[in-house]
Amino acid sequence: MPYQSPISPGRSWYEDTAGPRPEYPALDGDRSCDVVIIGGGFTGLSAAAHLAKAGTDVVLVEAYRFGDGASGRNGGQLGTGQRAWAEDLEAEYGLSRAKALFDLAEEAKTHLIEFAASNQIDIDYMPGQLSVAHKPRYVDDYKAHAEIMGSRFSYPHISFMDAKETAERLGSTAYFGGTRDTGTGHIHPMKLVIGTARVAAQAGAQLFEKTPSTGIVAAGGKVRVSTPRGTVTAQKSLIAVNAYGGTLEPVSAAHIMPIGSFIGATVPLGADSKVLPGGESVDDSRFVVRYFRKSRDGRLLFGGREVYGVNDPKDIHIHIRRQIVELYPALKDIEITHGWGGYVGITVPRKPFVREVMPNVIAAGGYSGHGVMLSNFFGKLYAETVAGNRDRLKLIEDLKIPPFPGGRRFRTPLLFLALNWFALRDRI
Repeated sequence: MPYQSPISPGRSWYEDTAGPRPEYPALDGDRSCDVVIIGGGFTGLSAAAHLAKAGTDVVLVEAYRFGDGASGRNGGQLGTGQRAWAEDLEAEYGLSRAKALFDLAEEAKTHLIEFAASNQIDIDYMPGQLSVAHKPRYVDDYKAHAEIMGSRFSYPHISFMDAKETAERLGSTAYFGGTRDTGTGHIHPMKLVIGTARVAAQAGAQLFEKTPSTGIVAAGGKVRVSTPRGTVTAQKSLIAVNAYGGTLEPVSAAHIMPIGSFIGATVPLGADSKVLPGGESVDDSRFVVRYFRKSRDGRLLFGGREVYGVNDPKDIHIHIRRQIVELYPALKDIEITHGWGGYVGITVPRKPFVREVMPNVIAAGGYSGHGVMLSNFFGKLYAETVAGNRDRLKLIEDLKIPPFPGGRRFRTPLLFLALNWFALRDRI
């Protein structure tokens, strides 16, 4: 029987095409180290790789298998900048700080591509991203955004598309305009997970799967992470569980909320398909974002966030097909070979959450659907912090991230009501 993640529904196309997926042992016995990392997704594995390469003694524990969460099951789009548009960050923080945040994200993009290349990780990188408006009134914003990115943020790779160009590049008339970004692209995320774990292990990091953290305590200058079959004692700790933290640590749990995100993969569309002839990835202007792209072998990978909280849809294929047909009616009978889901972590303002949540313990997450490049880079920034340079991570730590209203009891139903209101607004 093929492996099925116990925390994420469906088996992904990524799992079936990533090649060998090595298994790592469960922790058995007590360990001492410099840094203990909780979570084996992009952030944790990247931190482990960079720490180990710098000579730090690091132990990483993952409750399930590496890539079972969002890191191995996401839409694969890199994007550009932070989740919020640069001009929106400028309005809130001023040009200088907005530019610093944008430049940091651009460095994250370069780092990811260079890390994969230098470590011989084939991540199926394909260039280009289209961001498109599903309502006519948003088109002027996209046009202004393209101009602002070139003039104020020194990023010349974004160009405006009118309705005609948008339809030609999408192979669909469902959108009214948008932007084309030739300075970014999309990847196969599970290949990056597997490759980063390999790099970390080869550098000397001690990696453990199927080892849930049952508690974390910081006292007396030490951090102790308990697991079912041993305790890890360290000088410092990184909590990198994002949407899958549960009740492990209350501060990040109050600021990061899980949202279900679901993807379907079709059979290859064929060389004569008019769908995305340039091979770009796409994200749209809905609050409940739709995102899609073609894989290297020509499949349509189509995703949308449709579930808030912890309940999974009974049939992912039905939900995904309905959305595909709205954009591409000719694909109404296309075979969908895979349907899967996972949970991404969001924050109230859709900006990442990084905080020291107890002495010598930093939590990172809340990438809000923009985590493929940011989460990997935050692992590197955490390694820099351990080495004594916290300046760049501090740019993220200082972002204003309020907790979700309602406390643990009411925040999920309140978010459900709020996001379904926005989903309704997307349709009218």
